Amino acid sequence: MNGAAGRVHLVRLGARRGWIEIRGSLTDPMEMFGTVLMLVIFLVVLFFQRDSELDGTGVSAAAAGLPGVIGLMVVFTGVLATAAALSMDREDGTLLRAKALPGGMGVYLVGKTVYMLILIGATVLLLLVPGLFLYDGTAAGLARGWPMLVWVLFLGIAATVPLGAALGSLFENPRLVNGIGMLPIMGLTAISGVFYPVTALPEWVQGIAQAFPIYWTALGMRAALLPDGMLAVEIGESWRTLETAGVLGAWALLGMVLAPVLLRRMARRVSGAKVEAARQKAMQRV
Repeated sequence: MNGAAGRVHLVRLGARRGWIEIRGSLTDPMEMFGTVLMLVIFLVVLFFQRDSELDGTGVSAAAAGLPGVIGLMVVFTGVLATAAALSMDREDGTLLRAKALPGGMGVYLVGKTVYMLILIGATVLLLLVPGLFLYDGTAAGLARGWPMLVWVLFLGIAATVPLGAALGSLFENPRLVNGIGMLPIMGLTAISGVFYPVTALPEWVQGIAQAFPIYWTALGMRAALLPDGMLAVEIGESWRTLETAGVLGAWALLGMVLAPVLLRRMARRVSGAKVEAARQKAMQRV
């Protein structure tokens, strides 16, 4: 099967694979518990801030904090979940089996992309839907800014999932992804204005934050869901829509160039002997 028909067939197989992976995740109680617990913690913390109004804005602290949390979860899931999934697939032999099939790596990558799209979309909905009922102003913000929320969400996914794939190709042990990989993400979160205005930080710290997707994804979410009264605490008192699209688009292009190169290198290094050695180490840890 060649040409356009072959590519369509590959995408269909990949989409089916991604859906199967999602169904597998939904039937894994431990995996679901960890994800849902984190989201519930965020929602509860924001719930206790629902009666606190930010001075001079008319916006509750809960409604102001929700867009940043959504942006944070897009980046966390896109980078860390993708990296952990790829590293795990290398260790348990999934990647080796995909490599052995005709067009298997293409189907694998499409499937992983579909899986992450559904996972991130579900994560956003699990935060946004309760927020519509719990936090005043969220529903009005969504009704006004949903088009921007959609394109920022897709650009955020495009900017972070390839980075996660690149990160996952560097770690042979999936446990190191959440151990080592979590540290820079948490550090960037602390300086990216997710939980408090970035303008409260020194300008050189603001410059570092603006070089990475976390800040811009959270800013785009705030621009979509919050009124212009919140501009007083933003850099330049502007939502900087064009800059948001430009930076996230640049990260997406970088990831799309870098990730396939690293993934091909990772696939070449996968062998039956390495998979068996990794399996034996995993059994010893258990």
